[in-house]
Amino acid sequence: MSSTPPAGTITIAGKTVSRLGFGTMRLTGPGTWGDPPDRDQALSVLRQAVHTYGITHIDTADAYGPHTVEHLIKDALYPYPEDVLIATKVGMARPAPNVWTPHGHPACTLRSGSKPARVASQSTAP
Repeated sequence: MSSTPPAGTITIAGKTVSRLGFGTMRLTGPGTWGDPPDRDQALSVLRQAVHTYGITHIDTADAYGPHTVEHLIKDALYPYPEDVLIATKVGMARPAPNVWTPHGHPACTLRSGSKPARVASQSTAP
């Protein structure tokens, strides 16, 4: 990983990360729905962002795919480098491609907010 992150650093939730983050929304299929057309390329892009370009701030949401990108991040980067911060957003239901429905009910938000941590902590080892 490069020693100086592109565009400097910023502190988020007490963790210093690259000011330039990597947005993962476009790692899905068309309409921000389903798996990417080339899964290996998506995994490679994530690895390059972190290991080659020094990006330590990964931005995602449970609605990307939905739930597709969380698994890509895990498969590409687990075990995570200590300096990487994975930030997620919640509150959108995805009933179909290109359809984004606000869903901010507290129970849904809590459930959605804890899912990325569960996915992220699962090892890919058998």
